[in-house]
Amino acid sequence: MKQMCIVKAGSTYPDIAEQHGDFEDWVEAGLGLPSETVRVIDVSLMRRLPRPDAVQGVVITGAHEMVTDGAPWMDQVCGWLRKLVDEGVPILAICYGHQLLAHALGGEVGYHPEGREVGTVTVRCHSSVRQDPLFSVLPDIFPAQSSHAQSVLALPPNTVTLASSDFEPVHAFRVGDNAWGVQFHPEFTEAVMRCYVYKQRDVLAEQGRDADRVAGAVTPSPAGDMLEQFAGLSNE
Repeated sequence: MKQMCIVKAGSTYPDIAEQHGDFEDWVEAGLGLPSETVRVIDVSLMRRLPRPDAVQGVVITGAHEMVTDGAPWMDQVCGWLRKLVDEGVPILAICYGHQLLAHALGGEVGYHPEGREVGTVTVRCHSSVRQDPLFSVLPDIFPAQSSHAQSVLALPPNTVTLASSDFEPVHAFRVGDNAWGVQFHPEFTEAVMRCYVYKQRDVLAEQGRDADRVAGAVTPSPAGDMLEQFAGLSNE
């Protein structure tokens, strides 16, 4: 039986994990699949990755590390991702995963020149999403939860930009017909987003922003629907 693989690229803060769970828990909840059909792969353990023909789909989580840090496991995972893309295996790469997918395919990742984007942001879809099966469940303009310091500064060849915010030009892209990267966090609840806002209180202060005001502006996001949609697409 093929499984949906959640690639655990990192962990949330220990106190957030204790109260709300970790990245892979939020992704699994959003996918809505039976637990026996989901496999979590912690890439830090450097174990053998499954063959593309044994995988129903892949979701890559966020991480607090930076792609430019070059984790020891990164080359192995990047090579695997290239094989998955070539074989047409559905991929949904989130935040760090979004950047990792771009890096694996020849894009450029680095620090955003204006600092961090934190909080609920307005994401605007490009006309390229009109025929996109994953984004079909989202409106043309929607609120999304965001927390990142690095960005995709240059996309890989043969990719399509799907969405942007005022701060972030590449909030989503697609490679071929089956691989997506999203800079925003479809798996974040409002409670988790507020926790991340307060964790970055000092960073926000440096940008002249008040954490209480940013936390107060956190709103529900329809982006979570994307996870269940991805699960359905991967099962076709």
